[in-house]
Amino acid sequence: MQVNFQIVRQAPNEMPRVETYSIETEPGTTILDCLNRIKWEQDGSLAFRRNCRNTICGSCAIRINGRSALACKEHVGSEVDRFSANSTDELPTITIAPLGNMPVIRDLVVDMKTFWDNLEAVEPYVSTAARQVPEREFLQSPAERDKLNQVGNCILCGACYSECNAREVNPSFVGPHALAKAYRMVADSRDDQTEQRLAQYNAGDAGVWGCTRCQQCDSVCPMEVAPLQQISQIKGEILDRSDDQASRSIRHRKQLIELVKQGGWIDERKFGLNVVANKFRDIPGLVSLVPLGVRMLSKGKLPLDFHPSEGTKEVRSLIESVQAFEAESQG
Repeated sequence: MQVNFQIVRQAPNEMPRVETYSIETEPGTTILDCLNRIKWEQDGSLAFRRNCRNTICGSCAIRINGRSALACKEHVGSEVDRFSANSTDELPTITIAPLGNMPVIRDLVVDMKTFWDNLEAVEPYVSTAARQVPEREFLQSPAERDKLNQVGNCILCGACYSECNAREVNPSFVGPHALAKAYRMVADSRDDQTEQRLAQYNAGDAGVWGCTRCQQCDSVCPMEVAPLQQISQIKGEILDRSDDQASRSIRHRKQLIELVKQGGWIDERKFGLNVVANKFRDIPGLVSLVPLGVRMLSKGKLPLDFHPSEGTKEVRSLIESVQAFEAESQG
């Protein structure tokens, strides 16, 4: 089959441009093999990273038809089938672009310095003190080791980081790859810095509370690490150890659950006062609510009373059952 490859190319200090290459290939051919053929047979100046060709090293991550993926894992046939129904082109076309959220060095090669710096920021290694166990191995039970299997599959390809909406708007957010590795340390029975780690991951919007829960990281991860799931588990560990006074982020989560338990849905009047104003303890927070309250009143959008949901008892029962199950599972 004949396929067009539209490749976004960029030289240093120049604007991106799109160049098209046409090759004869088979549906089962990987995107990486096609890129190799373009480089070897048509344009030797095309720059991209690759190494193992077997979904192990992660170096060939790029954007294929608008989503981040491993070029060695994706095949021509599946990409053509995905977009051929809506295409008016005579020949099927596959668009190739560099990863997002990182500056381009050349063509499909990006500068991953922030990616690695943010990984280092969460200290993704077992603490030194925990490793100093004299005259014996540091043994783990099969159950303890099983907790590390999913996050241990991460190959640091950068696909999740490329698609992270939180990272795009918040440069201080460390990224889903870093927080997935962070959970590995929290879950590792050999590490003795759990409390310090949770305090670090809880601080500001650089850690877990900077995540927008858009699920983009989970959708593109080639190894099914599910970074969002790991971020949620860190949040759960933080919430289990914290009261409402710890931070606004923690109040937000706890009040959300508590108000739904009380009324079946959220009483918006209490939510702002309890979270932002901290039940009238945070005066600057209370003052910040005044302009919003005035605007809502002027437009008739501030509820003066609250009507609980008809299914409040059922909602409360479900929440309490889930909480009891989680407590039993953790115990």
